[in-house]
Amino acid sequence: MGPTSPSLTDSTLLAAVRRAIGNVPVAFVLGNAREVPQTSETIVATVRIRDRATLLSLAKDPDFGFGDAYSDGRIEVEGDLVRSLEHVYLAAARRRPPLYQRLRAKWLNWSQDNTARGSRSNIHHHYDLSNDFYRLWLDELMVYTCAYFPRPEDSLEVAQLSKMEMICRKLRLQPGETVVEAGCGWGALAIYMAQHYGVHVKAFNISHEQIIFARERAKHEGVTGKVEFIEDDYRNVSQKFDAFCSVGMLEHVGFDHYRELGRVIKCAIGDTGRGFLHYIGRNRVRPLNAWIRRRIFPGAYPPTLRESLEVLEPENFSILDVENLRMHYAKTLEHWLQRFESSFDAVVRMKGTEFARAWRLYLAGSVAAFRVGSLQLFQVLFAGARSPFVVWTREHLYAPFDEETDRELWTRAM
Repeated sequence: MGPTSPSLTDSTLLAAVRRAIGNVPVAFVLGNAREVPQTSETIVATVRIRDRATLLSLAKDPDFGFGDAYSDGRIEVEGDLVRSLEHVYLAAARRRPPLYQRLRAKWLNWSQDNTARGSRSNIHHHYDLSNDFYRLWLDELMVYTCAYFPRPEDSLEVAQLSKMEMICRKLRLQPGETVVEAGCGWGALAIYMAQHYGVHVKAFNISHEQIIFARERAKHEGVTGKVEFIEDDYRNVSQKFDAFCSVGMLEHVGFDHYRELGRVIKCAIGDTGRGFLHYIGRNRVRPLNAWIRRRIFPGAYPPTLRESLEVLEPENFSILDVENLRMHYAKTLEHWLQRFESSFDAVVRMKGTEFARAWRLYLAGSVAAFRVGSLQLFQVLFAGARSPFVVWTREHLYAPFDEETDRELWTRAM
């Protein structure tokens, strides 16, 4: 007896998925029903769907349908997950987000609003998953932002140190100056600034686990006299500083709060200080993937460069330098994904299979997004209107480290 023919319902639903996803080189299979793209490109992956209910959810809402079904094992991807997501993102970039996605983005903006209370809930969801989890796949210093690879073959450890050095050079930090850092992660940058540039840093963060880790590391490194880690919202920064720094925090502020952040920065550095923003952004306004906002990164919004200037322009800050490190973030994420895969079984034991698969999808999707340009990584250097801070050339950014510094950085990275 021959194989059973695919049902009309299954074929119809697979065709609906194809219309929603686009003619990307990815095949979709449910039982005997198969949807193959009309393309001369090599098929990079086959998406195997377990049952009709899963297929229906995928046809109705590709973002949530795929994300949740992949996480709980109702969808398997045979082939290159990252490459398949690259093709999907490229196809999506060519069309306007459908109405339901735009309406859902507005609802998420409301329900995940980054008020002082909302921010604590959003940050807790992502960053307070346990330091042991992040330690499995981040570098030794626990830096969870884009690294900088002067040489593509550099290790992740060296690249993260290079990033911190580059930030200090862009700000032209001087011994004895004061710096406020908003959203300090596990504290690596604040400690680096104090150790290598002799500045005094007050670092604000509302992730309890990160703050505890940062304080312990500052004590271990002997810099508690120069670095203070404060478990508080950036909105409560009240003192005066020479410089403001934010790395990977603007994505969590929310566009509706940019003017508020700008006023905080103005109070902190006035008309004479300088500042630095490092953040994930976009080329044009689009909502962040809804599944990522619900399951991984609540409250997150990557702004366009124009949108981000709503922080600075109302306060009359001068933009001194803008750089895009998109491909550096793609490479950073490649390192993270590789380390995550190497520790996948440990993540399963720690957090469960569904969690591990969700984070695999999140990291793989992030690699794809930065590779194809769906996401960007902007660094913006700015200063107050009366600041004496002048960047005459960019030469100082690329001068080699002196021998002592270079040796110390390399030793610490091993």
